Amino acid sequence: MNQEKVVFGFFIVLALTLNFGFFVGELDNTAHHNVYELFAVIVVNLIATILKFGDRTQMGAVLLATSLVAVLQLMAAAIVWGVVEHVMQGGMTPDRMASVVSLTGGAMLANVISVVLLIIETVLLRR
Repeated sequence: MNQEKVVFGFFIVLALTLNFGFFVGELDNTAHHNVYELFAVIVVNLIATILKFGDRTQMGAVLLATSLVAVLQLMAAAIVWGVVEHVMQGGMTPDRMASVVSLTGGAMLANVISVVLLIIETVLLRR
């Protein structure tokens, strides 16, 4: 068993599952979405992105692209959350939380694509 592939797959799947954990819940209910979970999602996605930099194949390029999209979406969500909490009047409202969660939904879609591509690559590698 290749330990490098295990770590690579682990972080890709962990990025998706953490992203899903943050995304699940009522879209506009602030009690269903935790700022620390968003932070964990960002950190794990950044680690997954760094791990994807070494692959020089076409599939590696697409995996890196999906990871960069996820990180961009998650950073945008964190910026929106920070601006809402520290700059805007009224703090976090249901419609503002819906914007944050929607951005993480885009990141989750990118992570789903990444996991599907990883599975396809794994299946094709076996043959």
